[in-house]
Amino acid sequence: MPAVEPRVELLTHTPEPLSLIYAAFRQCYHAGFVADMWPRLLNGEISREKQAEFVASVLESGHVSPAEHVSFTFALSGVSRALTHQLVRHRIASYSQQSQRYVDASAMNYVMPPAIAALPEARERFERFMNEVGEAYRDLRDLLEAAGRGRSAKEDARFVLPQAAASNIVVTMNCRALLNFFEHRCCTRAQWEIRAVANLMLERCREVLPEIFRHAGARCERLGFCPEGEKFTCGRYPLPEKAQRAQER
Repeated sequence: MPAVEPRVELLTHTPEPLSLIYAAFRQCYHAGFVADMWPRLLNGEISREKQAEFVASVLESGHVSPAEHVSFTFALSGVSRALTHQLVRHRIASYSQQSQRYVDASAMNYVMPPAIAALPEARERFERFMNEVGEAYRDLRDLLEAAGRGRSAKEDARFVLPQAAASNIVVTMNCRALLNFFEHRCCTRAQWEIRAVANLMLERCREVLPEIFRHAGARCERLGFCPEGEKFTCGRYPLPEKAQRAQER
């Protein structure tokens, strides 16, 4: 039952993502049929730079919905149940998570918070408890199987598993949902684990579609000020009033 680190893999994404978003945007303002334009987008007749410039100008106006036509699918591994409980709160997405009902957790991996790992006494107690959980799970599973529960024994034995239990999950989000996800989860106020995973996901998105995700991330990075208020700001960016005064000067 070792501690594990998160792993983020981009499984797939919508083909020709920039051209598709460009075509969707153009259809909103173009008198013709964008399907007739599509071959010109694919053969480079309309350059990637021109597409990116047009998309950026429309996004700045607040018109974002055409970005929903492009999606990214990620496989996440070595993430805790505490993380996935937060992740699935982002409702405009699709999720397929490893089931604790069917997958045996006898050799459960777990995620250890860095603050606990940094303190030898806390680390030792955490690891000891993880081992105790593993023993309890195996005992309960065996007792339930012996009592005739068969394959269903795991679905009851899993009730002793902690939020630290590592899980694997497949996640699909469209670009608009991802931009919102990054605004909330790349912020320093986000919980450390989901923030680390969000930053890894953002790196993968930038590699594929920098024109959309170059400036993605915590809201402060886009706005130039911290929208969290004086009580919650981390200090990286000024509060709105200070940012406005600086602009006026």
